[in-house]
Amino acid sequence: MLSRRTLIEGIGLLAAPNARVQSAAAKASGRKLKIIVTGGHPGDPEYGCGGTVARYTDRGHEVILLYLNRGDSGYLEKPVPDMAPVRMAEAAKACEILQARPAYAGQFNGKAVVDAAHYAAFQKIFEMEKPDVVFTQWPIDGHRDHRAISALAYDAWLRMEKRFALYYYEVSSGEDTLMFNPTHYVDISAAEPRKRAACYAHASQTPDRYYALQSQVAKFRGVESGYSQAEAFLRHVQSPYDALPQNL
Repeated sequence: MLSRRTLIEGIGLLAAPNARVQSAAAKASGRKLKIIVTGGHPGDPEYGCGGTVARYTDRGHEVILLYLNRGDSGYLEKPVPDMAPVRMAEAAKACEILQARPAYAGQFNGKAVVDAAHYAAFQKIFEMEKPDVVFTQWPIDGHRDHRAISALAYDAWLRMEKRFALYYYEVSSGEDTLMFNPTHYVDISAAEPRKRAACYAHASQTPDRYYALQSQVAKFRGVESGYSQAEAFLRHVQSPYDALPQNL
């Protein structure tokens, strides 16, 4: 008898034409992969994909957390101290915990620009890094920076002829991410302590509040997929292969 998890994990594979689907093992051919996790702000990749990132890096794969901005305070109307140095230091600590590398796309918190010039600049980052796998935020998240980086990543994927696997992830589901129906799950039961530590490295961002909600999401996704805790993803139906860590 098929388990619920087996059925759920099969949905993404059935959705894509068989001619376009390669196994992750065939794609990897024994080599290490490069994974980019994009996020609107420092902390977004950690909250949405921290456990999955830990599973990749534990296997020796290279992971880059690419933040749209440095978490500066420029979007606030009243003058406040610039938070960018604090947020970048927190991101560096979080990346050290996850054994990932931080990178920045050079935009400003709450003032994301999506136009021809920024599409081209973002694509250049991907062309330079040559990722095998990219994770990005849900395109109708509540925060405009999440929506912006999702659009930038998707456009780069299209212009680069869909050469890498593309997944969408959720953050604070029910509050920020809505209408998210995952196709794939990653068991993060063993990696959850590292994910938690990486999220709590962002001490300026009230992790007690935000991690509590993300923990509820991980437990719910675990119930949904048959694990203790899980992270959920939606793989683009035209992705050339499935390269989640359990398949490598």
